[in-house]
Amino acid sequence: MFNEYQHLRIPGPTPISPEVEREMSKTILGHRSKDFSDIFKDTCEKAKGIFKTKEDVFIIAASGTGALEMAVANIVEPDDKVLVIQTGVFGERFAKINAAFRANVIVDKYELGEVANPQRIKKILSENPDIKAVFLTHCETSTTVVNPIKEIGEIVKDTPAILIVDSVSGLVGMDLNMDDWRIDIVVTASHKALGLAPGLALISVSQKAWAIIEDHKGPKFYFDLISYRKNMKNNTTPFTGPVTLVFGLSKSLDKINNEGLDNVFRRHMLIKNMLRAAVRAIGLDLFIEDDNSASATVTGIKGNFQIDVNELISVLKEDYKIIIAGGQGDLKGKIFRIGHMGYIHPLDILTTISGLEMALKQLGYPVELGAGIRAAEEVWCDEKGISK
Repeated sequence: MFNEYQHLRIPGPTPISPEVEREMSKTILGHRSKDFSDIFKDTCEKAKGIFKTKEDVFIIAASGTGALEMAVANIVEPDDKVLVIQTGVFGERFAKINAAFRANVIVDKYELGEVANPQRIKKILSENPDIKAVFLTHCETSTTVVNPIKEIGEIVKDTPAILIVDSVSGLVGMDLNMDDWRIDIVVTASHKALGLAPGLALISVSQKAWAIIEDHKGPKFYFDLISYRKNMKNNTTPFTGPVTLVFGLSKSLDKINNEGLDNVFRRHMLIKNMLRAAVRAIGLDLFIEDDNSASATVTGIKGNFQIDVNELISVLKEDYKIIIAGGQGDLKGKIFRIGHMGYIHPLDILTTISGLEMALKQLGYPVELGAGIRAAEEVWCDEKGISK
């Protein structure tokens, strides 16, 4: 009976609302038709709001990694010196993409769980004034740490370099202000806090970055931003547009606007705080101990000698229909991660916490059933102004 029943709590793909699903099931339109161009134009305009930018937002039929490559392909030429801030797997991916484009890559690598240090970055930039671009992850999904984008933007803006930010698992779930924080390129993807299916990426570009792009002589074709900008004037894309995903994106943006972007941030922060309080009450250890450095979209929890992480993930899936993620890279088998972004309500995380408590009990971990639920409920009550 419950073959398709699940609670999807991985850091992407994320659950999709019924409204967005219905929108994506509408009769498909020709990607060059006027009807679709009208929807496309309106959607691109609405997307500026979530980036907090006056610049154009381009919609690409690609994954988040495709958007990362687009950012590199339009900026980097062979032997260009670039700085990649590596706080986890996705910072490492930025380094690999740059290496593929034969850049001279300087890697500022941090311990897993450590936050990027703006002063360290400032020192590297001062010692290497010929750095063309700084690549940085907003929310490092693999470690669940959040980097101080605003502070780093203040540093990079006073140099010839541009700041390129991967906000694939950050945008909409946490504040990011492209214009005010002086970010030059921001990329995100559909299957995270936007609450869509995978396959669509969004990218926005500052005027400082356009000056470099317009002078760029490196090879590119599908990911040529000049081509996307040219076609944007006609409210279309240079290649076949992701029509049904654009339908869904338009509805998702409407839902975000109706809720209010600041309220969306608050909802994500509430759910983060509920889960973190529950984890502590259960007696587990958070991978990122500092609340201010921890993501509002995904939470990392340490395994220990009493918990086999892979077994816990399996029990949650098979017995409680809750799908969570393990660690990546060097953290594989050492942490598990619970995603909580996009179409998620505080009640959803209570269900996840309940399942986690029961799974731990089933595996012999000394958990007091209800301890995590109570802690999470108290956080929610405080948020609602309900006295204990």
